[in-house]
Amino acid sequence: MAGSKPGAPPQTTATGPAATAAAEPVAALLRASLLRARRRVRRAGVDYFRGDGADWLAFAAFLLAIPLLVLLNVWIPAWAPPTALVLPILAGAMLLRPGTLVLLYGAAALGLSTESLIHTGERVASNHPEEYVYGVTPGAALVVGAVGVAGLLVAQFRSRVGVPWRGGGSMLFDLRERIRVQGRVPALPEGWHVDLALRPAGGQSFSGDFVVAARTGPGRRVLEAVLADVSGKGMDAGSRALLLSGAFGGLLGSLPAHDFLPAANGYLLRQDWDEGFATAVHLVLDLDTGEYELLSAGHLPGMQRLAGAGRWEVQEAEGPLLGVYDGAKFDGVRGRLGHGDVLLLCTDGMVEVPGRDLTEGMDRLMGEADRLVAGAQLGAGSRGAAGRLIETVAKDVNDDRAVLLIWRQ
Repeated sequence: MAGSKPGAPPQTTATGPAATAAAEPVAALLRASLLRARRRVRRAGVDYFRGDGADWLAFAAFLLAIPLLVLLNVWIPAWAPPTALVLPILAGAMLLRPGTLVLLYGAAALGLSTESLIHTGERVASNHPEEYVYGVTPGAALVVGAVGVAGLLVAQFRSRVGVPWRGGGSMLFDLRERIRVQGRVPALPEGWHVDLALRPAGGQSFSGDFVVAARTGPGRRVLEAVLADVSGKGMDAGSRALLLSGAFGGLLGSLPAHDFLPAANGYLLRQDWDEGFATAVHLVLDLDTGEYELLSAGHLPGMQRLAGAGRWEVQEAEGPLLGVYDGAKFDGVRGRLGHGDVLLLCTDGMVEVPGRDLTEGMDRLMGEADRLVAGAQLGAGSRGAAGRLIETVAKDVNDDRAVLLIWRQ
């Protein structure tokens, strides 16, 4: 045959180069189809967990699980009781929209009725009906129904919030981390050190106390830090603290130091919250000279330990609460941090105890801080000093607590 080598099998249309050439486009088409299918599935999953996509895929999976559980209940009832139907119901409550979830509940009710009919027929056909122990009891039906009602409430809440269950959890985590990142004090020049600790009330993740800080001024040689305490505690105060920390972080460094608290006061007044006041202390520290100014909005005074004298001084600035009335004025108090000095700022959770005077709480705090300084000799490696102070003074206090320590070697 023409084109064939001696001793080689003859090439035909089915085995020759033409067949190979024809097979290659088919394989390429299959690969392209698989790739498009993967992209569609992945896009559908991403859209769903963002709250934008349809939930038909999850619904189909849970719908198929119901007849499977019914078959298992009929086949091995000891290992697959009727209450096993709560598994797709619970999963559906987390992933499906309320309308789709109702359809799943209808299928689950049909599956439960099928199990009841089959087991009732087997009991009647049994030679010893009184010994037949399997079937759908009223208690099992009640459990499945109660889980369904609870699941529908969860689905309606998710729908009202507007985020899917995984998206909602990740959103809260992201918000909490944003508060922490925004509250980090920037790195300071050699010889300066800072330590910060925040403890929410009741061991929760969100606190009404927060810190914002930034290096400002020419050459970024000025440290501005604001320690704020939002009224209330827990999640309610934490949500308002999240909003205020973003606003305060945007204002800090964008305005002259004496304009910050008036601008923050105006911002709170515009929110028109029922419980919208807050306290704050604004520190403006020159990192070259150590000179500082404290401006207060109804906040606790600052406390400075003078290394040379070995004693503490209270630096009390005057000013009204934020968010109470417009046109408030905030007067500052000036001081200087020398080498070895420590400046302590805190929120009222560190010193306020029912039945005890505020001055007594501040004296105890300064006494414990003095022992901490004398024992540890605060230096570059003294990270965690603020946290140890909270654990010593206010470990079991059911209030938000915050401590900011700044010292100069």
